[in-house]
Amino acid sequence: MTTTLYPTTMSTRTGTARLLPAQPAVSLDDHARRLGPAPVHVTTELASMVSAAGLVGRGGAGFPTGRKMATVASNSSRRRPAVVIANCCEGDPTSSKDAVLLGNSPHLVIDGALLAALAVGADKVILAVHQRSGSAAVLRRALAERPVEAVDFSIVGIPQRFVASEATALVRYLNTGDARPAGRTSAIWESGVQGRPTLVDNAETLAQVALIARFGATWFRTIGTASEPGTLLVTVGGAVGAPGVVEVAGGTAVRSILAAARWTPTRNHLPAWALIGGLAGRWLDLNRVAEIGFSAAELGAVGGTKGVASIVVLPPGGCVLVETARVLEHLAAAGARQCGPCMFGLPAIADDMAALAGGDRNAVDRLGRRLPVIDKRGGCGHPDGAVALAASALRALQGPEAAHLEVHLRHGGCQGPAPILPLGHETTARTGTR
Repeated sequence: MTTTLYPTTMSTRTGTARLLPAQPAVSLDDHARRLGPAPVHVTTELASMVSAAGLVGRGGAGFPTGRKMATVASNSSRRRPAVVIANCCEGDPTSSKDAVLLGNSPHLVIDGALLAALAVGADKVILAVHQRSGSAAVLRRALAERPVEAVDFSIVGIPQRFVASEATALVRYLNTGDARPAGRTSAIWESGVQGRPTLVDNAETLAQVALIARFGATWFRTIGTASEPGTLLVTVGGAVGAPGVVEVAGGTAVRSILAAARWTPTRNHLPAWALIGGLAGRWLDLNRVAEIGFSAAELGAVGGTKGVASIVVLPPGGCVLVETARVLEHLAAAGARQCGPCMFGLPAIADDMAALAGGDRNAVDRLGRRLPVIDKRGGCGHPDGAVALAASALRALQGPEAAHLEVHLRHGGCQGPAPILPLGHETTARTGTR
């Protein structure tokens, strides 16, 4: 995203300004006046508190945070203390919530990392940021204000690649300099950084941990839904009047989130497409889903996913096919190239989607054969996300967008507006560069 905006009116009105205060608390003094010191005395019970609060990871996977903390703690010892990685990387270019959170509440993230480290028996916290990211300077200034902590803090720059901020890729990079995922079976909670038990949590997740430590599980559950309590940060971009990041209660209606970003609904019966969940997300018609809650369960019930909690709205006439072809080319270039599905499968489906956009009718059949073969066969989840996106586009193109697809098939393209999905810093050339 080129702009990051926090519209405080929505959160102030609904009482959800927990992570992003109406007035940024950037300095340690402002942070302390707002929330007080980090309650280190609760760390022995913190994993249980987080579990009772129902907090799940905010990085996209949605794993129960308390369970993850308890598992790392059970593997930590005095001879082999754990390591905590605060993942402050903006892995998906459709999301800017980490940068906004750190720009508004950096000490809240650091508090969460400190409390998590004490809870799991860690002596080291690594704040992972993308190289050349402005977040590194924000964190350096914040750390310089703080007293000497019981654990060691360091900031490490991570390559600006799509897969480099995946949990096992972070660990692998810190150990070897190779920023590629280590695979689905890599048990970093047992043997991660330097062979030690390692807890990797997203910046937003750790900020929520710091709030739960202060105010408790019951407080955390006072807003949101029973299955997804608390607040979350949602990035809204594309064809909206005020693109940026909003903090909302779990389960807030999609329409309310879009209203905060000043989205104007279409006045005809044509679909209003949005990519929800990031580059590995799903295409959904906002006319159909505007009233549902922004939660994993409700989005999943209509074929969507919460993913990285981003919404990119296409302009009227925007082309799902062209946008998807661009994203698949990007995902193919961003792959780790360690297994067949990533090395051969992703370029093949990217080529098929581009061919379909160019009018190749046979590309639909080729995609129909390839997608099931690639899905769940990769060494990590990267190919699965690309498959899910491609399948979502095909459902749209063979449903409400069937007439638009026919335009491509007859004329080899369409006259829609220019593509708008952000693809980050990576080139789409398939270089295979690490």
